[in-house]
Amino acid sequence: MTDERQGEGLWASLPRLPKGAGIIFRHHATCEPERSVLFVRLRAQARRRGLMLLVAGIDTRLRADGTHHRRSGPPRFGTASAHDIKELRAAERSGAAAILISPIFPTRSHPGKAPLGLMRLARLCRATAKPVIALGGMTKHRARQTARIGAYGWAAIDAWGSDKS
Repeated sequence: MTDERQGEGLWASLPRLPKGAGIIFRHHATCEPERSVLFVRLRAQARRRGLMLLVAGIDTRLRADGTHHRRSGPPRFGTASAHDIKELRAAERSGAAAILISPIFPTRSHPGKAPLGLMRLARLCRATAKPVIALGGMTKHRARQTARIGAYGWAAIDAWGSDKS
């Protein structure tokens, strides 16, 4: 997932992503036209590296591979977020191909928010047939823990730009 905190570190993190991985472009606080320019540059890098690029929200001006949101609507390709069972059901109804569940561990992007932990993540994984992607305070070690309890994959903001991943 991208956001403004990454700055130029975003570009250094792209080679760390495995081929076939996805990027969710957020950058909500970036003003136009800088946001569009950044998206186009990121899309070119993603295509070169074989990465999928989704855009958070519904922005039809940006030519992404899919979207990340929880609004109901026509069939679409993309992901949705959930923090509890009610939001998990809304994500399923939205037509999302996969669901990001967060925060699993304490995270800098949501300071003070109580993490779900592995037990709640396991319950949510069992409650849906959709692939679950764990998010929030993730590292490679934590990703292995979440995989053992049913998560299909993991997502991060900070971990891709650090050696701690």
